[in-house]
Amino acid sequence: SKIPQDYSLSQNYPNPFNPVTKIDFSVPKNGIVILKIYDLLGKEVVTLINKEMNSGNYTVDFDASKLSSGTYFYKLTSGMFSRTKKMLLVK
Repeated sequence: SKIPQDYSLSQNYPNPFNPVTKIDFSVPKNGIVILKIYDLLGKEVVTLINKEMNSGNYTVDFDASKLSSGTYFYKLTSGMFSRTKKMLLVK
């Protein structure tokens, strides 16, 4: 597959979801990648990724079966890039 030119964080799908959703992201350079989930109050719920990763396109499955319904945020950080998006868990 092709090496991405820019960092990107896509909207999760499906959204709203119950209980599993997919999060797509791209990193153009090797480096530390952090992907975390936060609740509506900004409290960290889970860290999905916190490791050195190669450049490329990735998909992560997030299983929220142990969480309650509501709005959550997911944040991707790598190098100087940081992006946050909103998702809705409906049980």
